Amino acid sequence: MDGKSYNLKDLKLQNMGIDKEKFGRIFTFVDYGNVNYWYDKDRRSADDVNLSNSQKLIIDIEKLASFTTLFSERKRFYYGWNNRKKSNWHIAIKAEKCGFVKITKPIQFIKHYLTEAELNNNSPFALKKDISGKYIEIPKSNFDVEVSVDALRLLDKFDTFCLFSGDSDFTYLAQYLKRKAKKIVIVASGQVFHTLKDLADLYINAQIIKGDITSIKETALLVERSLDIGSVSDGQGSL
Repeated sequence: MDGKSYNLKDLKLQNMGIDKEKFGRIFTFVDYGNVNYWYDKDRRSADDVNLSNSQKLIIDIEKLASFTTLFSERKRFYYGWNNRKKSNWHIAIKAEKCGFVKITKPIQFIKHYLTEAELNNNSPFALKKDISGKYIEIPKSNFDVEVSVDALRLLDKFDTFCLFSGDSDFTYLAQYLKRKAKKIVIVASGQVFHTLKDLADLYINAQIIKGDITSIKETALLVERSLDIGSVSDGQGSL
């Protein structure tokens, strides 16, 4: 059984292009604020079955941990928690229980004043008003600084930097790591900034690993995000 499991593991890694001899010691850095919304608009399951209106794909942290363990010597989890919503604190707790080194900080809420065009669209965020106009509060929690500092601090301990994010803010870090003869693996979804993608020794589209890191969650009626406000960091399975 052990031999069979080992072969299946190697086959999965080979199919993704992860050659352990080539990439050596791999450290994985998961920018959860980016990863959490990879499949938000995906209406088909990993088995290519249509989801019902009350279902959505969510990142399954336990499955994500098992998947990254296949090839990572260490795995780190960066998560911004909402101090207005204590129910999402369990994300960081679960990540730690699943073997991630967790790095957290509270989300900041940024005022975004709406244009007339934006006011005509539905928004998942509560509409507020002050003397300057109508606005929504957008939760923001960027971890580019934390990831970069940790990558530099651990530089001598890994051969390959594996990033779960397509955020262009990591381009400068990737350029530096390449100059230090490190290999880069980028796992991302949707449109990825071309400079970041071009720096990668291996790029893995998130659709390829959908079955490895997602689960289906039953929800209330789904609310579409009609305002293009960028990624936010919230709890697993949150709307």
